[in-house]
Amino acid sequence: MDYFKKTLLVIVGSLSLAIGIIGIVLPLIPTTPLLLLAAACYIRSSKKLYNWLITNKYFGSYIENYRSGKGIPLKAKIISILLIWISMSYTVIFVIPLLAVKLLLLAVAGYFTWFILKQKTLQKGV
Repeated sequence: MDYFKKTLLVIVGSLSLAIGIIGIVLPLIPTTPLLLLAAACYIRSSKKLYNWLITNKYFGSYIENYRSGKGIPLKAKIISILLIWISMSYTVIFVIPLLAVKLLLLAVAGYFTWFILKQKTLQKGV
């Protein structure tokens, strides 16, 4: 049973990591929570995968800084919010014809903007 549990955690962690990486490009997919889920799965199933994840040069520092309470870099916040509003604006203006769906998408963008802004900002030199 222990082997099954570890295998399941590796699979869930890997799926979470893959979707989190996709979330770097698609702003409505929450990257940081998915990377944190991957880290949580890996630490319980594979020390090798966990160490690879937290030492990864692209997103390892984001996980460590977030988990230690240091925050999210200002540049990451700005890029995230810009991508959210650029993609949402395009979708609302050119793709979606229904007013109710447009309003829902704007509400989702507003929520994620608020969520990103309420996170602590990583100070340089910390």
